[in-house]
Amino acid sequence: MADKKKIVMNWASACGGCDVSLLDIEEKIFSVLDIADILYWPVAMDFKRQDVLALGPGSIDIGLFNGAVRTSEQLEDALMLRERCKVLIAYGACACFGGIPGLANVSDRAGIFEVAYHETPSTVNPEGVNPQTVCQVPEGEVTLPKFSDTVYALNQVVKVDYYLPGCPPTEERILDAVNIIAAYAHSGELPPPGTVVASQKALCDECPRVSTRTGTRIARIKRPHEIIADPGLCFLEQGVLCMGPFTRGGCGGKCIEANMPCRGCFGPTERMLDPGAEALSAFGSIVGPGGEDALTIPEMKAAVNSIKDPVGTFCRFTLPTAIINRTLKDGRNKVKK
Repeated sequence: MADKKKIVMNWASACGGCDVSLLDIEEKIFSVLDIADILYWPVAMDFKRQDVLALGPGSIDIGLFNGAVRTSEQLEDALMLRERCKVLIAYGACACFGGIPGLANVSDRAGIFEVAYHETPSTVNPEGVNPQTVCQVPEGEVTLPKFSDTVYALNQVVKVDYYLPGCPPTEERILDAVNIIAAYAHSGELPPPGTVVASQKALCDECPRVSTRTGTRIARIKRPHEIIADPGLCFLEQGVLCMGPFTRGGCGGKCIEANMPCRGCFGPTERMLDPGAEALSAFGSIVGPGGEDALTIPEMKAAVNSIKDPVGTFCRFTLPTAIINRTLKDGRNKVKK
């Protein structure tokens, strides 16, 4: 095409799986190259940040931003791409909701540094040194990005046009995004702003096991490693917590097919305000021994306390975008909820 679209892909606070996931479409990636030129993709090609900085505002058609924002450099990248991209897509769970890096919001910079550079058994740091943003060495001045107290989803720092969730996005949804790019290249048409490239239904609505759900109470919570789950029975019926009722579908149920419960990486449906809070409320009301008699207060507490790591279970991918999205410090410098 004479008028190819210009695309960039940026990697922020993430594991790198989203960058690699773009290659999961295999030879179909050549269809992208037929309609677009990739101007920046550091993980795959020899591009430098200066290459993007040299471009003017609005000079890039589509930006794919994967990863959460937790350092000053990543914030600069987000602002840089927003200024230069006509369309900015949050690519993957970390960019869409904060992702697993967002679980760091249960602490802060000081607490994370204390564990990472002082408390771990493998750490040898007799001088008690922490990373510094500026350091003088014989060769000159060395600088590092500032590590933030809070991890942010992309839309908490810049305007986002579209969302492609998943950890990482699946091949089918990536191809949907490619089709959006193709339509944009050929006709200039785009979906409505704010569109999530996934199903509008919850994963439970697409799960073949949902028909086996009877709605009975969960007498005892079982963690996935404690049982060999029946592949034909709803996980909740077996006492295994599954985020399927609180998670957007469209992933193809790949975890379910592997006989593992949903972890929630596709984020909430549009009708859901806070999937973690709603899951905690729902599961908290059905966990514990059943029967005609109401549970006593101690029984309720024991049942809810049997849920291990509720933040990591219910807010694994969405903590930064939750209603209560981090811990706070009081005047005595102690971390509190």
